[in-house]
Amino acid sequence: MRFDLQVIASWIEPGSRVLDLGCGNGDLLEYLKKHKQVIGTGIEFSEEKAARCIERGLTVLQGDFRQEVRDYPEGRFDVVVLSQTLQQISDPKELLIDLLWIGKRVIVSFPNFAHWSARLQILFTGMAPITDQLPYEWYNTPNIRVISIKDFKRFLRLFGVRTVREMAINTHHHDYKGTIVRSFKNLRATYGIMMLERVT
Repeated sequence: MRFDLQVIASWIEPGSRVLDLGCGNGDLLEYLKKHKQVIGTGIEFSEEKAARCIERGLTVLQGDFRQEVRDYPEGRFDVVVLSQTLQQISDPKELLIDLLWIGKRVIVSFPNFAHWSARLQILFTGMAPITDQLPYEWYNTPNIRVISIKDFKRFLRLFGVRTVREMAINTHHHDYKGTIVRSFKNLRATYGIMMLERVT
């Protein structure tokens, strides 16, 4: 399981009601089901990945989660997870409002575009950076937003969202291993992970 998912799993209490958006092959859901006895649901756009989740015995809907989340009532889930997907969303503010409505807490992870390696590539080549975490050319990337840890924290302050927990990580070995970054996070971390809740 990816290192950011390992961190996310450690933040989720046993027996929680969890919604995993863009759940991929279901690695996080399967882990949470086996080790934390969560009541887990996933939404995955890819038919192939959704089918793989179902084969693993997971409860996963195939579809566009941006539309699907609007069908859930307030407070339906204890935790909603959005891992490495925020940078591909056209309306992040509206999405977070929806997620904080249906979930008591929302956990978000995203690649940090302000990592030093990306900065150096722009400085020395003058071209859009390509890294292990951002492996695409500018013309074929699914990422439509450029987010840094500093950007996202400012965004949360502007819209009155409380950060319950946060962690910056540096990943290696195809993102399956990593370390926690405790200083100069916006410069040194490859990913940011935050647990959010509404300010009531």
